[in-house]
Amino acid sequence: MTREQLAGAARAALGGGRRLEGVERVAGGSKKGVYRLVMDDGSTAIAYLWDDTENYWPAVEGDDDLTDPFSPGLGLDLFQAAHARLDGLGVRVPAIRLLDRDGAYCQADLAIVEDLPGASLEKLIARDPGAAAVVMVRLAESLEAMRGYRASAYGKVAVVDGGGTSRGTSCEGVVLDRALRDLAEAASRDPRIMGVRGRLEERLLGLAAAVRPRTEYAVVHGELGPDHVLVDADGNPVVIDIEGLMYFDVEWEHVFLRIRLPGVYQPLEVDGLDQDRIALYMLAQRLSLTAGPLRLLDGDFPDGAFMAGIAEYNLKQALKLVSA
Repeated sequence: MTREQLAGAARAALGGGRRLEGVERVAGGSKKGVYRLVMDDGSTAIAYLWDDTENYWPAVEGDDDLTDPFSPGLGLDLFQAAHARLDGLGVRVPAIRLLDRDGAYCQADLAIVEDLPGASLEKLIARDPGAAAVVMVRLAESLEAMRGYRASAYGKVAVVDGGGTSRGTSCEGVVLDRALRDLAEAASRDPRIMGVRGRLEERLLGLAAAVRPRTEYAVVHGELGPDHVLVDADGNPVVIDIEGLMYFDVEWEHVFLRIRLPGVYQPLEVDGLDQDRIALYMLAQRLSLTAGPLRLLDGDFPDGAFMAGIAEYNLKQALKLVSA
């Protein structure tokens, strides 16, 4: 996308009479381009650009299968469906200024949304724990609204709300299949995993067998780490990177939160979670957070050391789950 195309989209999104003065890439995006648009009057907005050139992840078979709840969350349709669902539940998300799926400004999917230039929850926790504690309480309220919604089918919000059906027969079955694939991939890349592959597979199968059936599902972000929560000027949490939003077991969300918020997760804790699902999903996510970053390192992701660190940490955590 050229600067001239961005300038036209920015004027349409923010109103005439403004001129695009600067474009700044926002760090963190690995599946889409994220850019801050700075206008000559000081106003700003964020542009999301879904294009193959902006996706650092190596392509694998099934990436475009939206019936897989865990296939990559790419594109404007997923974003718009997720935004509508969260906004309808009262969960704060960046306000939409412009959507372009028809090539009016460029040949890729484009969204321009409200800019929230303040700190992420991750940075706020490190800088000001007291202020972060207030945001965590409000984030718990958002999570409760998401948990309170009930869907009769699981899968990506865009698929289910569009009347589609997801692959598999249950959340735990989908998780098990994915975990076995992640295990195979991690084992092919690291001899430590290969050495205990049989024990890890046996553990996954045993944990999955203990899970009882379920027929209702909550709204789940899927990757709700503190880097995916911004904080607005009023101290409210604002959820971003929402394209992967799905109807799923709420335990999947809380396992991820526990992993990403060690030591400060307590305000988000809820009663009634299924501990059998927690056990299965914890091991599955450790394997995912090992195999995924190792796969990303095959491409040209700009911060390879960071991803290697994530893979190494979660690999060790996965090994601990079968060494006790």
